[in-house]
Amino acid sequence: MNRRDLFKLGGTLLTGLGSYPARSVLPYYLNGHAKDAHVVIIGGGVGGCAAALAIARSGYNVILTEETNWIGGQLTQQAVPPDEHPWIEQFGATRSYRSYRHAVRAYYKKWYPLKAEHASDEHLNPGACGVSYLCHEPLVAHQILTASMAPYLSSGRIQVFLDTIPIRAIVSNDTVQSVHVRHVLSGEELELTGLYFLDATENGDLLPITNTEYVTGAESRLDTGEPHAPEVAGPENIQAPTWCFAIDYREGEDHTIPRPANYDFWRDYVPPLTPAWPGKLLSLTYSNPITLEPRTLSFDPRPNAQTPFFNLWTYRRLIAPSQLIGGEGNSGISLINWPQNDYLLGNLYDVSPEDKKNHERGAMEVSYALLYWLQTEAPRDDGKAGWPGLRLRGDVCGTTHGLAKRPYVRESRRIKALFTVKEQHVGLEARMEETNRSATEVTAASFADSVGIGSYR
Repeated sequence: MNRRDLFKLGGTLLTGLGSYPARSVLPYYLNGHAKDAHVVIIGGGVGGCAAALAIARSGYNVILTEETNWIGGQLTQQAVPPDEHPWIEQFGATRSYRSYRHAVRAYYKKWYPLKAEHASDEHLNPGACGVSYLCHEPLVAHQILTASMAPYLSSGRIQVFLDTIPIRAIVSNDTVQSVHVRHVLSGEELELTGLYFLDATENGDLLPITNTEYVTGAESRLDTGEPHAPEVAGPENIQAPTWCFAIDYREGEDHTIPRPANYDFWRDYVPPLTPAWPGKLLSLTYSNPITLEPRTLSFDPRPNAQTPFFNLWTYRRLIAPSQLIGGEGNSGISLINWPQNDYLLGNLYDVSPEDKKNHERGAMEVSYALLYWLQTEAPRDDGKAGWPGLRLRGDVCGTTHGLAKRPYVRESRRIKALFTVKEQHVGLEARMEETNRSATEVTAASFADSVGIGSYR
């Protein structure tokens, strides 16, 4: 079976999702004996889950590993609901992903006490948020993804190894023979063999241990010929990670966390960026991502708050109580994934293990600092300062430390491909120059052997 045949296995992912109970997926190691499957997928994020389901539904066996105890990547362990393009309800989604979105809405309609108008809403948005048409809680995403695998877990067609990381690989003539993994809690190791190995990790962790050529950060104009690429490559210029957290608000109560040890540093930290950041990181004024001009927002977690600017509380709200029977007067739960808790002091990969640990600790620190600032110092539209009733909801993220299980990662290592799609193939200005057509006539380059869907700033 060649690679092209593998990708034709296809079928519809995530179709026919019913009300399966969430099944526990636990790793089991047999004294380090090798385990074999048609396909081994390292990384249990959204892409890893989609690939596992597609392959299993086509009749092949799959091993899926995941470094945490939740599958689902961004939607679960990183606690970030989907950030989608504005046409997602009409077009621009695979059938499998649309089935997932339908399953999320069906879950809320079955198990949550929705008011009649919301229970009948085809386009229900559980969080009624500002960034997505489908803001929802990470535990719901985890249960739906786990339920979708239930029949294949029972039959053994999919084997899931949680709390498992890749540590080394056996490679011969540019072909991966096996990947050795380690259970992070027990320390036990296992060799995984298969016909194909897929890297679905958040950082592209399989690439360096398989000696696969890759790049990071920003390539130069000399590298790619792209008109808007920088003159000089910046391999360390990687989008900042964010260690997100969920909070609710309890009026009249005090849930202020202990003052973080490095709070003074983060409170006074000014990001050293070009163009310049408009002031301190912990502020309601930040750089507009479109114009880079200073932009001030409001923050008010109280129900039905009326604010002079866009209210950050609803930006990534996960559940909107106004849609629930008896929910009036409650704040809901908001996921804090803002520029104000982006970590800018270093990268989480291609650094020493000690630096990685320090940067992960720093990413957690800035999020704790932001929460403490919101609880004690954040300016309010009523002239007061701070919201002590903000309560950290680690239970929503499945952790005891209160934050998400893992940092939100926006950019990973990238394989050096035999052929790379570049700005010349999809950029408006570049395509207009290449084809001598107007902006309304020009199209992206056509490739007979692949399909790509994308729309982002």
